[in-house]
Amino acid sequence: MNATVATQVASNSSIKANAIKASFPVRRMDFEFNQVPEYWMNGSAGLTHFMTALSALFPDGEKFFVDSVRAVRYHPLLKDNPAMQKEISAFIGQEAMHSKEHVGFNQSANAYGHDVASLERKTNTVIQTFRKGFVKLLKPVGITQEMIDLTATTALEHFTATIASQLLRNEEIQAKMTDETMYRLWMWHAVEENEHKAVVYDVFEAIHGRGIKAYGLRTSTMAIAMVVLLITQSYFAYRLLKQDGQFNAKSLGVIYKYAYSFKHGIITGMLPELVDYFRPGFHPNDHDTNALLARWKEKLGFNTH
Repeated sequence: MNATVATQVASNSSIKANAIKASFPVRRMDFEFNQVPEYWMNGSAGLTHFMTALSALFPDGEKFFVDSVRAVRYHPLLKDNPAMQKEISAFIGQEAMHSKEHVGFNQSANAYGHDVASLERKTNTVIQTFRKGFVKLLKPVGITQEMIDLTATTALEHFTATIASQLLRNEEIQAKMTDETMYRLWMWHAVEENEHKAVVYDVFEAIHGRGIKAYGLRTSTMAIAMVVLLITQSYFAYRLLKQDGQFNAKSLGVIYKYAYSFKHGIITGMLPELVDYFRPGFHPNDHDTNALLARWKEKLGFNTH
């Protein structure tokens, strides 16, 4: 192949790669949180602090997700796949926007005297402690830090997509979001978590396959990640309630009803999809949310994509 032909082939390949688009967009929302009331969940301190405890996890949690994927995106099994690279770029973009908006909300909660900033720092401490502890434990059997980080992100992305789909389905929780800004924040976030729910899993599978080692790694990590995440979020909710003088039967009762009861609870509603992650051959797209997303994108005015 002469130089002219080689240049033309490279140029055509570049054009084809540039023509490929991700299956979902990056939306910049730029919410204003200045007018958000202190107890924006229908005046309930319990529900507001429960959701704020979740929000405290996001800035550093989503940075960890982005860093984990960036660390492997040019792996030999991924770097020459333009479609996968577009999906990764869009995933990184969406997660960056989520982190940005939750930082904004968390700062507004701080303005009311709720110490969300210290909880954000604790999130990073939890992440670093467990990721470094796991690699120290598993390094003798050939598990690297990149593998731990990517596998944890794969598991936690399924967790976030699952709680997001519950938010999109649970009309009782939606009705409690009486502040329009916070309603749109959480519904936008939930839509996007489901739009990109398969990206990290596909990255993991492309690199590590579906063998016994990959299965054992992803399922054991999910089991540990669920326990760590739920304990951390529960502790954060306790801290917020305690600092606010709202750690009482009324607050705990409403949290139980809308988070953990079998009839209404958003956490208990997640269980079937969370358990399905342990099934051999599982894939996030086995849980079809296309119709759900189409309905919510129309409702939120995201009709362009």
